[in-house]
Amino acid sequence: MAAAQGHFSDHSDGDRGTDETADSTEANPVPPAFRRAVEALRSARLRSEIEIDPTRPPQRLAPYAYAVEAAVVDGEEDLADGRLVLLHDPDGHEAWKGTFRLVTLVRAELEPEMAADPLLPEVCWSWLTGALEARGLSYEEASGTVTMAGSHYFGGLADRRPATQIEIRASWTPREGPAGVPDTAAHLAAWCDLLCQIAGLPPAPADPGAGTVAGAGVVSLPQRRGPQQA
Repeated sequence: MAAAQGHFSDHSDGDRGTDETADSTEANPVPPAFRRAVEALRSARLRSEIEIDPTRPPQRLAPYAYAVEAAVVDGEEDLADGRLVLLHDPDGHEAWKGTFRLVTLVRAELEPEMAADPLLPEVCWSWLTGALEARGLSYEEASGTVTMAGSHYFGGLADRRPATQIEIRASWTPREGPAGVPDTAAHLAAWCDLLCQIAGLPPAPADPGAGTVAGAGVVSLPQRRGPQQA
């Protein structure tokens, strides 16, 4: 299993987005709830097909933010990729209905026959909610978009097949547990389930150590090739 890492920002310095910004200072200490949520993210156990790396978090969406980017890799091909951002506002956010928010972007290239399915956007959205529910996670205020964009190639690229990319942009409020900290490790694992699902991988076997059944109640796309590079 891969270990999740990442960068997070406490806005104590707009030019800094690395782990050093997490260190508490007298002027702007990092809230304990946010620190524990980040530590749980870093300790999450993920499928071997997932490659996860740190990325700079957004600076103005919330007082505290942490971000990772990941890809589903088959050999040298990226079958799907995305970014997950954990936001925290200790004072709460009216639109979130909580103090934490998860924001994601997931994308993958589809085979033409899959892209022709008019119900695919609804199915893709159900993969997100299904991934959360399969791991027994409670959440609120889920919202987002599913976008399909087609590409046709001409001239020197005319030998390529038409391609369709699907993109899921979404956010949701994780239910907070003891001490006001959500189970961010489980939310990250569910998000990786979504990545694997949109990449066309079969569900992972049950993981007794995680206390969940990965892929329960979810239907995967057939396996397919990854995005072609320009």
